[in-house]
Amino acid sequence: MRALQADAFSIASLKIADVPKPQPKRGDILVRVKAASLNYRDLAILSGSYMPNLKLPYVPSSDACGVVEAVGEDVTRFKVGDRVVPVYIQGWRDGALTPEQRAGGSLGAPLTGVLQDYVVVPAEDAVAAPAYLTDAQASTLPIAALTAWTCLQQGGLQPGQSVLVQGTGGVALFAAQFARAAGARVIGLTSGDAKAALMRDLGVDTVINYRQTPEWAGAVREATGGRGVDIVVETTGSSLSQSLSAVRFNGFVGVIGFVGGMEAPLNIRQLIGPMIRMQGVVVGSRASLEAMMRMMAMHQIKPLIDSTFPLERAAEGFSRMEQGAHSGKIVISFD
Repeated sequence: MRALQADAFSIASLKIADVPKPQPKRGDILVRVKAASLNYRDLAILSGSYMPNLKLPYVPSSDACGVVEAVGEDVTRFKVGDRVVPVYIQGWRDGALTPEQRAGGSLGAPLTGVLQDYVVVPAEDAVAAPAYLTDAQASTLPIAALTAWTCLQQGGLQPGQSVLVQGTGGVALFAAQFARAAGARVIGLTSGDAKAALMRDLGVDTVINYRQTPEWAGAVREATGGRGVDIVVETTGSSLSQSLSAVRFNGFVGVIGFVGGMEAPLNIRQLIGPMIRMQGVVVGSRASLEAMMRMMAMHQIKPLIDSTFPLERAAEGFSRMEQGAHSGKIVISFD
């Protein structure tokens, strides 16, 4: 079968290799990958900055949708022909995440990634793909959508509250869609008119251009009558100080990403004085993924696909993400 491998930490190192097709063991399913989606984590790993000791070559990416091709012994959860989505952190089925699951259970490193024709996963570590979504759309759910869902859940989102999202990446747009479905007001940060229009089309109530307004925390507070937002979905990382200034007294800041950098200046009084709750967010369990999918189906929420590339041109997808040119999810097609 085909597998996209990186034998060095660079986009230029990606190449198609011919490798043996895996076979399911007891409790496993063999999935023929139909579509995969890229996440910033995939780019960070490929750059060498996230897992510099990862053994090479490796197959990137964690999120996919496919069709069950074969099942191992004792599998009753799925049958041949079912459309499935593998869970990002294998083994995390419900409850709290363990250090062992966090360190060793993630597809796309350290576990083999999904940019190959077939993958094998335990049947208990996959979920049924939503029937109303295409393969490409369903492939975007395990990290981006679930991270947004978990962040809003941990923030205790209620109808009538306000949520701040940053940019037009996958997590931010999912958070905007989920918050709107919950009856919340959404404020979005972006860098240009086209992306602002896209946000408004998704129902974002107030859009602030952070290039025109670099000190955007004040603009966020002004848009909320001086109160501040109830929840910040912090995807940038380096903007944490401004997020703390933009959130209300006893509000919630969910830190989920580091697209702007892994370090941020922090005045501790910003946390203590207004009693802000700040939480690091790591995707979610299989049970959470299934709950999120039920909510999405109820509201018929569809992921926004930015662009699609065939497996042979996957490097172009990584380059597009590296350039920050995308709005929504970048998908790799196997058809």
